[in-house]
Amino acid sequence: MFTATIHFEQHRECILRRLTADAETPVPIEIEEVRDGSVTFVLRAGAETDANAFQRELEAADHVEHVDRLDETNLLVTKPSCGAYSAIYRNHGTLRRSNTIKGTHREYNVLLFRREDLKAIIEDLSSFGTVTLGKLEEFGTGREPSMTDRQRTVLAEALDRGYYEWPREIKSAELAEALDISRATLQEHLRKAERTLLSTALDRDRGVRGRRATPKRRR
Repeated sequence: MFTATIHFEQHRECILRRLTADAETPVPIEIEEVRDGSVTFVLRAGAETDANAFQRELEAADHVEHVDRLDETNLLVTKPSCGAYSAIYRNHGTLRRSNTIKGTHREYNVLLFRREDLKAIIEDLSSFGTVTLGKLEEFGTGREPSMTDRQRTVLAEALDRGYYEWPREIKSAELAEALDISRATLQEHLRKAERTLLSTALDRDRGVRGRRATPKRRR
């Protein structure tokens, strides 16, 4: 399993390209779901004035399906994918951590199982933009942080209430309300907890495989 940083110059027109063109720094975007050509994400505007401007333009766009104000600086948006997210997911990649956008430039942090998947993603993205591969490393090689008590509580509540069932038995907005936290905070806690659990499981699996592969010495 690998993590790859992909730098992408978007050639297609996209409302996010227009919104973030004059931003002083790249705007973080955290993906919640990609399905049937649409993407739902948290747009972290960084300032209330920026969030207000982003919200007005997104709500005025006919193709944007949904805009919800999570708090002073964060927006939850559902819109048709401009192609990049779909290209990553249909080639078995998963977006992780915070990805960023500034005008035509996007930076994606992708989790994938095989190098062949990365090659397919790059080829797919290259059909409508310019791709540069940044860092590529094996997942879980660094020391992963332990789960906090709050992350453990939120994760346990999500599990108990059916958030991880398919179809989900509770929506993220309902779960956040039950926990008395914002939707953005909920997603941050879940994402960090999931990363810790996945890293621990993979490291344990590597250790077991390594021990199995080590031949016993003859006496």
